Amino acid sequence: MYYKLKLNDKVRVPPEKMGEDLNTVILDELQEQFEGSIDKEMGIFIAVTGVNRIGEGEIVYSDGGVYYDVDFDAVVLRLALQEIVEGIVVETTSFGAFVSLGPIDAMLHMSQISDEYIDYDEKNSRLVCKESGRHVGVGDTVRARVVALSLNERDPRESKIGLTMRQPGLGTLSWLEEDRAKEEEAAKKKGRK
Repeated sequence: MYYKLKLNDKVRVPPEKMGEDLNTVILDELQEQFEGSIDKEMGIFIAVTGVNRIGEGEIVYSDGGVYYDVDFDAVVLRLALQEIVEGIVVETTSFGAFVSLGPIDAMLHMSQISDEYIDYDEKNSRLVCKESGRHVGVGDTVRARVVALSLNERDPRESKIGLTMRQPGLGTLSWLEEDRAKEEEAAKKKGRK
């Protein structure tokens, strides 16, 4: 889930940027420091959206920069185990699909797509359920549950997120629409009897 946080940190303004607009320089420094990084407590930093307060600057002996105590706003993605997420399939392989959750990709292993046997259709870049013919392909929006979560603060690209769609109410949006239509039809038939 996405959160807007109010945070506080010390920001070093380098001496070569001292003549520039302080608010802009500090915002740039915060964006460079935080955006794209991961903090296991706070989440995945999407954006630093604004600077709320800049305190008095402190000069440190033998350092040409000035350090400011800064209050700022940031948007983060904080994932939790068992959370339901929606994402877009960005790649399919013989072992599953990679799903973009925005700032990070998650893995949907083929064993977690359906209870059916799954074939990989390499020509059309999609994973196909053998019995029902349902498929997952690049560009499909999927609703899935987070079942594995290992965030790496030092190297965000090494983070691992595992998803499943093997539960009612999960799947591609087209699957969910088909299921809803079947339920409505069954309810109409039941109401007529």
